[in-house]
Amino acid sequence: MNRISHWRIGGILMMLALAVPAAAHHSFIAQFDPDQPVTMTGVLTRIDWTNPHVYFYIDVRDEETGEVENWGFEMGPPHMLQARGWKRNSMAIGDVLEVHATRARDGSNTANAREVKFAATGEVLGAASSEQQTITSGQP
Repeated sequence: MNRISHWRIGGILMMLALAVPAAAHHSFIAQFDPDQPVTMTGVLTRIDWTNPHVYFYIDVRDEETGEVENWGFEMGPPHMLQARGWKRNSMAIGDVLEVHATRARDGSNTANAREVKFAATGEVLGAASSEQQTITSGQP
């Protein structure tokens, strides 16, 4: 191979390496439907405080059937949540939470949390990822 071919191959490999992380992060509008806001109250069952998004799960009782379904909620990244007053231990398993969210387009029990209200204290914290704004603050 000549010198120019090595540079071309190197350039192509570099572009591919940079494209993979960009593709790994999803588009909000592709995954969640802003025309499907939901508000749910339930008991916290799990928290995953990780990058690029924090996830939490609550058991929600259907008022009509009495059946309990587990719902998963995506929030913003840890650094953004901390700037809004969140701490890693803000939520504890067993907490009762009211969640304002945007439902997933695929109809699964998944949503993007916008705000979380803690039933025990009445405290409300913004939870939106960078693609959305919180309900009360209007800040990204």
